[in-house]
Amino acid sequence: MTGDDRTEPRAHCLAGPDGHLAFTLAAPLPDPRAQLLLRRRTGTGSPDTERRLLALETGTEGETQAVLDRLPPLAEGRWDLYLLRAPDAEPERLRTGLRDLRALVDGHLRDRTSPVAARIPYPTKDGYLALRTWLRTAHAEAGRIEVGDRSTTVHARLHGTRLADGAVVRLRPRGSGGDGEQSAPVDAGADGRDFRLTVDHRALATGTSAGGGFWDVFVHPAADAPPVRVARLLDDVEQRKGSFVYPSARTDGTEVRAYYTVDNDLSFQVRAAG
Repeated sequence: MTGDDRTEPRAHCLAGPDGHLAFTLAAPLPDPRAQLLLRRRTGTGSPDTERRLLALETGTEGETQAVLDRLPPLAEGRWDLYLLRAPDAEPERLRTGLRDLRALVDGHLRDRTSPVAARIPYPTKDGYLALRTWLRTAHAEAGRIEVGDRSTTVHARLHGTRLADGAVVRLRPRGSGGDGEQSAPVDAGADGRDFRLTVDHRALATGTSAGGGFWDVFVHPAADAPPVRVARLLDDVEQRKGSFVYPSARTDGTEVRAYYTVDNDLSFQVRAAG
């Protein structure tokens, strides 16, 4: 295929309320053995082993459709979509058509069991259709973030587990940007799932190296429980980093700011003011 998007196959995507994704090609395919290929993106030089094949079927109005069911879940990562016109045909990348993701908008309002899976269709920078997927044993969904002069409060809800005695939030320095972990109090709700965490700006700044640093946020649901990453995954936003921007708070010559990483995980940045 050429790089001209007028000659490349295009797929529309519809997110269903039960968690399935339906992909529709406008033109019928002459070979009934045609399939849709999902291939997980790997690092340079890594073997291409993660694949999922979906049958393509002709609908009542001549359209060609494939359905990705909610189960089994896809491994966490980024998946590119291809058309296989025949079993031995060369895979063709699919251009992005219309994406109806309204069923995903309120996904954070629905409780999830373990493992917690999420997937969001999105267009790549060059206009191809891809999926961003997450698959975690448990997940803490970040909600409202309130930035004050002295602290930042994050409202969150646990999925796949509940809070118990000894629950604690820990902030881990990334690389050499800080001196050991820091703890933050957990204000738990009555159902053991809703909670608030409060990050003290001065304490975080004091524990950060002179050149600044980044801190990743985890909650331990119980004293002996493994850490659960705090993130925002359960809606229709594939990458929040550039669109959800929170103000910085100044303390002792530094700026402390909550932000989302490229993977939608919640972190804090500490840097010199100005």
